[in-house]
Amino acid sequence: MEEDRKPEWGDPHCLSMIRSGQELEGQSISVKKNARFQKRKQAEPSIDVLYEGVLKGERSLLARAITLVESNAEQHFQEAQQLLQRLLPRTGKSIRIGITGVPGAGKSTFIESFGTYLCSLGYRVAVLAIDPSSSISGGSILGDKTRMEQLSKHANAFIRPSPTAGKLGGVHRKTREAMLICEAAGFDVILIETVGVGQSEIIIRDMVDFFMLLTLTGAGDELQGMKKGVIELADAIIVHKADGSNKERAEQTKHEYNQILHFLQPATKGWVTKAYTCSSLTQEGISEIWRVIQSFEKNIKVTGVFEDRRRSQAREWLYSMITDQLHFLFYHHNGVRGALPKLENEVISGGKTVAAAVETLMDIFISTKKT
Repeated sequence: MEEDRKPEWGDPHCLSMIRSGQELEGQSISVKKNARFQKRKQAEPSIDVLYEGVLKGERSLLARAITLVESNAEQHFQEAQQLLQRLLPRTGKSIRIGITGVPGAGKSTFIESFGTYLCSLGYRVAVLAIDPSSSISGGSILGDKTRMEQLSKHANAFIRPSPTAGKLGGVHRKTREAMLICEAAGFDVILIETVGVGQSEIIIRDMVDFFMLLTLTGAGDELQGMKKGVIELADAIIVHKADGSNKERAEQTKHEYNQILHFLQPATKGWVTKAYTCSSLTQEGISEIWRVIQSFEKNIKVTGVFEDRRRSQAREWLYSMITDQLHFLFYHHNGVRGALPKLENEVISGGKTVAAAVETLMDIFISTKKT
């Protein structure tokens, strides 16, 4: 630019001037055309750093460790297993509690109230809230941390919302491994909130010590839409929102549930499942539920049920991981991926039976070396 001049787009009264740039002595200026801003990639902490951070209870590194085990990248999977192997001797000392409930039962509200109460007693509480993933986009809202605003601020609490979707295990692997990391970090109580009444309850039952079902008043109406099997999984049924004008109805509902439970097989050997009432609004009944859980823990440890259940859960985890790994390897096998679209079309058009197509794919998977 030869001389100062006003920009051609400027107002006649504009005082702005365009001046040529000046190069500082000893520095060169280079401007790349069409350059795009790129955020500097944050270096991933090493396994050693994550290990030490988890043992010290550092929240940021605890969160990074859980993110590592939740990753679907194969490299991260191997790194996560290395970390877990080192943390394994520090796990197993917490009480694991699964919480499910009918829609609208107030699971997150209960967990915030219950968790805050435990924190006030000096316990360290970790909440693993499983959010359902969209079958269309694969995304999750992960809103539990927002709903548990007070608990998330407590120094003794840690809340981790996690999606259900993902290969190599989903809820089976990721929630179990996140739970182990929280135990290694020194949390006394692990609360696992499920997505709702359904298949996930069976999965969570197989990874916790104590399983509770939250429900609302009107047992007869609720039972119409609830599978009997879900009730049989519970170690306690909590009639929630027992406050104000709803308190009397909640007591009646509790009575109805106790009549039903009398005819069902208990979920835990040597333990009688009962129904209780509580209110997260008034805190009434919260302390009683904790006393019930403490009594349950003492009972099953004395009778040996605790150790038997933990061993059984480890065995179930092993077999579920074998299934998940085979599923992953099968669909990532080059020969299977190459043959599947053709066989799929033949099945759809009626040219080949489903059983024959499956047998062909299995032959390819077993006989062809994976590349």
